[in-house]
Amino acid sequence: MGRSERPVAVVTGASRGAGRGIAAAFGAQGYRVYVTGRTVRDGEADLPGTIGATAAQVTAAGGEGVAVQCDHADDAQVAALFERVADECGGRLDILVNNVTALHDDLVKPGPFWEKSLGLVDILDVGLRSHYVASWHGARLMVPAGTGLIAFTSSFGAHCYMHGPAYGAQKAGVDKFAADMGVDFRGTGVVAVSLWMGPLKTERSARTAKEHPETYAKILENAETPEFNGRAILAMHDDPARDELNGQTFITAEVAVKYGFTDDDGRQPPSYRGKLGEPRIAHPAIIS
Repeated sequence: MGRSERPVAVVTGASRGAGRGIAAAFGAQGYRVYVTGRTVRDGEADLPGTIGATAAQVTAAGGEGVAVQCDHADDAQVAALFERVADECGGRLDILVNNVTALHDDLVKPGPFWEKSLGLVDILDVGLRSHYVASWHGARLMVPAGTGLIAFTSSFGAHCYMHGPAYGAQKAGVDKFAADMGVDFRGTGVVAVSLWMGPLKTERSARTAKEHPETYAKILENAETPEFNGRAILAMHDDPARDELNGQTFITAEVAVKYGFTDDDGRQPPSYRGKLGEPRIAHPAIIS
């Protein structure tokens, strides 16, 4: 098929949460958004949200939402996703957002890691390895076209202790993906970045605040909407000096200040750099 007239994005793990809002923000800018996830019917997951509902939200916002059921633990399904994008959009892929993550309910449970479910380690499969696989496929569309942005959703947990070692390793890992993929992307027109999002207003965080109000109710007072993070990714993609961003990790709240946008209520969410740490700067040495 011919090259898509609309800009094209793939947002993984977009049934709900950060992925849903990022996809909706892309829709508001007229993107064709491939929304991936496993949930196709309400009630299949323990939190509300489906890929179909997100795709409909993208379309209602002015874009074109395409729901694709995809288990990102299955490499064959991921390969089929990108084959479909290539076929339907003439090889065009402007943005890939690696967001899909396996979050266990024990994530915010108090206590050391060995007292929690071993299932927390699944985040290193769906959330780290899965991001590498999707990026591999995405790069093979973007590099021949000479343009594109691959964004990883990350958090301050890459630097400080947050929710335990599995969560921290996943966040640190995707930051490193952005840094090292950025080295490989130099001179290609493709850029890799990682984003430290602040506390988010999502279905999961709302439930967590009810279950642990003593800890999370106050934190969520300054929470960001997922759409806010989508605008950050769009701003970076549209930056004429986008190549200068390549390989770096950014704090979304600071990206908003740089590019001059706010959250839905006109509020400027705070950066937690001073309290929770700052992104690491990769050493310039390169050993091939």
